[in-house]
Amino acid sequence: MVILDTGMAFEGLFLYKRELITELGINDTTVYTIGGAGNQPPSTAVTKDSTTFSVAAKVFTNQKLIVLKNDRFEGFPGDGVVGYSLFGRHDVYIDYDRSQITLHPPGKMAPGKSWATIPVYFKDNLIPWIDASIDIKGDQDVAVAMYIDLASGEGVELLLRDNMKFTLPESLTESYLGRGVSGDIYGYAGIIERLCLGPYTLKRVKTAFAPAEVRSKQQNADGILGNNVLRRFNLIFSYATKRLYLKPNTYYQKCFE
Repeated sequence: MVILDTGMAFEGLFLYKRELITELGINDTTVYTIGGAGNQPPSTAVTKDSTTFSVAAKVFTNQKLIVLKNDRFEGFPGDGVVGYSLFGRHDVYIDYDRSQITLHPPGKMAPGKSWATIPVYFKDNLIPWIDASIDIKGDQDVAVAMYIDLASGEGVELLLRDNMKFTLPESLTESYLGRGVSGDIYGYAGIIERLCLGPYTLKRVKTAFAPAEVRSKQQNADGILGNNVLRRFNLIFSYATKRLYLKPNTYYQKCFE
C-alpha cells in the first residue's frame, strides 16, 4: 500500500521499508542521502532505475525506485508514496465519496459548472502551488502562497519564520506534528478562524504551526495545504492545464474539531 502524494516530484516510487531492498533484488552497495522534513540528519537510501510497477490495470514503466536503508519509518502505516507518476502524466480525479481514483488523459477533463476552478502553478520543481487567504483571529484576511501536500494529514500547516505574513493565534498547544525523511517534526497545534479557497470558505480550521526550516524545503512558502482540508472536496488535478477543480462532498460540512 502506498500513499498518494503531490509532494513527491519525480516519476517512480519512494518506499519506506528497508527489507524491500532484498525482496526487490536491489544492489545496496551504493548508498545516497535523501533529505526532507525533520530535525535530524537526512535518511540513507538505495535506488534502482527503469523499474516497472502497476496501479490497478495501469502499468508504469521506466520508473525510478528509491528505498530507505534506515528504519526511520519503522511502524509507519503503508509501504511508501507515489506522486508525479500519476499527477504528471494524467488528469487525476479523486472521489472521496466513493474512495476512488480515476486517471484520465492529460488536459482532457472538462468538469461542469458545479465544479470550482483554482489556478495551480509550479516553481522550481514539480510540486503544485495555489494562492489562498487565511484569517487567523477573525479580523483580517491575509493572502498566502501554499503548496499542496496530499500526504499531509493536517488541514493547514503554517510555516514559522522571522518574516511571516501572519500573526499567531492566542491559544496554541505544543505538539508533535509527525515524521519526515529527516526525522521528527515538532511545533504547535491551533485553530484559525477562516480559510478561503477559491469560492469556498472553511471556518475554524485545525492548523499546525511548524518551523519552516524543519518542516519545508520549499522557498517562500507561507504554508501547506493538507488532506484534512482537501478531503472535504472531490478533486481533479490537471497539471497539464494548471488547474485544480473542487466540488464539495459529504465531508465538507464536518467540523474540524
